[in-house]
Amino acid sequence: MAPRKNAFKRVARALWRWSWRLAVAFVALSIAFVLVFRFAPVPYSAFMLERQMDAWGGGERGFRLRQTWTPIDNVSPELPIALVAAEDQKFPLHHGFDVEAIRDALEDAEDGERLRGASTISQQTAKNLFLWSGRSFLRKGAEAYFTVLIEALWPKRRILEVYLNIAEFGDGVYGAAAASHAFFGKSPGALNARESALLAAVLPNPKRYRADKPSGYVLRRAAWIERQVRQLGGRDYLLR
Repeated sequence: MAPRKNAFKRVARALWRWSWRLAVAFVALSIAFVLVFRFAPVPYSAFMLERQMDAWGGGERGFRLRQTWTPIDNVSPELPIALVAAEDQKFPLHHGFDVEAIRDALEDAEDGERLRGASTISQQTAKNLFLWSGRSFLRKGAEAYFTVLIEALWPKRRILEVYLNIAEFGDGVYGAAAASHAFFGKSPGALNARESALLAAVLPNPKRYRADKPSGYVLRRAAWIERQVRQLGGRDYLLR
């Protein structure tokens, strides 16, 4: 029995050492990636890769993924504030998580309502850039981890810049540049307030809704977004 017990202890110690080393390696690599993307343009995101793999696996021969990195200074200032008004009005104020929105969503779920999302732009950026789609506890934990990293290592302006470059505005259409050309035939710097609101309005389901052929829902949501932008104080809100 003693040799068998000793062998078990050796295996357990070896597993512990390798688990610890893998954890350290993951943390080091994740921090390195986040630091690189603090300055370098983001050429691709995990969500883009997932969609491309789905297209290849599903035989979608006509599918083409469109995305062109565009610095935020080359994007109309109407789009960032429209995205904030639509997705995360406390973006300049929180540190990655809207605790009040999360609490309200949980309370609504306890009252029998469908659990709604309470993700901030920071969380969406972390998820889209580094992770996969789905609702598992593992992915939510990883999302929280990367959200903390980018909030700690990136300024708010950089988070918003990456978000507007990797957000999906249509099937295979990612980022402000691809969306503005695909749906309005113009550069992202030429987007007006209405067009920016329409792009922000499709974000809940960009595969279903279109900014260039808006449904009644998209038109109503875009009008609401424009009102929210005015109530927030317009572009100056993001200068806080």
